[in-house]
Amino acid sequence: MVVYLDLIFLMNLLIDGSLLAATAWMRKLKPAIWRLILSAGVGASYVVMMFLPELSFMFTFIVKFLFSVAMLWIAFGFGSLQNYLRNLGAFYIVNFVAAGGILGIHYLMQNSGELWNGIFYTATGGMQFSLKVGAVFVLVVFFAVLAWFRLVLASRRRQERLASFFAEVRVRIDEAEVRCTGLVDTGNQLTDPLSRLPVMVMETSLFRDYLPDTLTEPGAGMQADNLLLECAEDEAFPWRDRLRLVPYRGINKGSQFMLAMKPDEVGIMADGREFVTNRVLIGLDAGRLSAEGAYRAIIHPALTDGEACAPGAGNDDAPPYRNTGT
Repeated sequence: MVVYLDLIFLMNLLIDGSLLAATAWMRKLKPAIWRLILSAGVGASYVVMMFLPELSFMFTFIVKFLFSVAMLWIAFGFGSLQNYLRNLGAFYIVNFVAAGGILGIHYLMQNSGELWNGIFYTATGGMQFSLKVGAVFVLVVFFAVLAWFRLVLASRRRQERLASFFAEVRVRIDEAEVRCTGLVDTGNQLTDPLSRLPVMVMETSLFRDYLPDTLTEPGAGMQADNLLLECAEDEAFPWRDRLRLVPYRGINKGSQFMLAMKPDEVGIMADGREFVTNRVLIGLDAGRLSAEGAYRAIIHPALTDGEACAPGAGNDDAPPYRNTGT
């Protein structure tokens, strides 16, 4: 049996370095490259020791744990006990995710014959499994699992950041009332050029039970001017007098028109307070505003700071803007 210690060392150096880099990313740390390389070298040297019989006594839980402690100390320093324990916990989480991903994908790709051939029983009646995984398979799956883990964690962090901008939206038109979760977009400055009312964009599907089929069909937002004419001629549609055309400019696109409605009342529940007004237009978007479905409305920032109903903001004879709650 031929064992290439240099290849084993390099492979473990690469894996340990990647685990430390993933831990640093997870903990939002920026250690020096030389510290990561030195720490990974310490971890890789431990694997090489298994081929030295005189060092077999080192393969115990305590020694393995002390090696991981030393690796983290070299890579990230100590700082404080609380900070160090957090780094240690993140490091083991990344290790468990990577190891579990490799084992899971390995068994997922095995057929029943290969699985049964790897099972054997000990003299005491215990069941054990033989695991044979190639080095190339380990490297490929290892980096794929880490990349997947980063994507999932990054998506979670993004959702947590957006959660602070989420608000509950309530729209009332005649006897109809629609509720959904909205995102307060500070970059949204869309207003109606005639009335100067802010425009809150909502998914058209929210009003599916109250709008004609021509407004809820896919791609309806691409022909807003024609839809307005069709709805104006539909005497069975009670909200035809509420429809407006709002011009806007999309990213890398020319001027377009969005179909909007004038509601009777809009309530925004944010930070424990409810902002209620009717000085707003509801822009209709035929698509999905969030791929994950986290929110279905984009709230104009003026609706949560009182600007929407400041003097001169609109020309409707509407009751003043009111802010209820604590």
